[in-house]
Amino acid sequence: MRILAAQLTSHLCRRRPVNVRSRQHSSSSYERGFPDEREMEEEAERKIGWLFKLIFAGTATIIGYNIFPYLGDNLIQQSVSLLNVKDPLFKRMGASRLARFATDDERRMKIVEMGGAKQLVEMLEAAKDDATRKEALNAIIAIARSDEAVGALHSAGAISVITATPQSTADAEIEKFKAKLLKRFKDMKYDQN
Repeated sequence: MRILAAQLTSHLCRRRPVNVRSRQHSSSSYERGFPDEREMEEEAERKIGWLFKLIFAGTATIIGYNIFPYLGDNLIQQSVSLLNVKDPLFKRMGASRLARFATDDERRMKIVEMGGAKQLVEMLEAAKDDATRKEALNAIIAIARSDEAVGALHSAGAISVITATPQSTADAEIEKFKAKLLKRFKDMKYDQN
């Protein structure tokens, strides 16, 4: 184990390889400027400990990032509220969060009940740039996976707003999103008049 720790320490510290000697010769190697075996082991343990701490912190951060946004209706309400702000950046953030929250029919309907569907349609109608249109369409697609939510989107006038959305020459995804949504409305037998 001591040999392995010495090799690991020499590799991590980028020092010259250290000849690992038995305990009886350790004092003579220390006199020549080489660290004691115990010091090398402690240094290796310290570095490995920091490595494990960093791995744990990174894992906890990733898990927290993926779990905490879904913890309550309060966050959905905050995301819907972001759609009311005048700044397009905040509108995009709200739409992006709503798209992430719309993972099942219950949450999609919660978004609709809080006025998210209507707000997204209004956001799409008032959008002046492609990035805002793209986020609004992406969130509408996420909500439209529920049949009841499609009805609410239709009531909010989504079909006319989607067809009136200007074509994007810079972002082809916007046209794909529009076609996908119009197909979804057609499949649900909502006419496009």
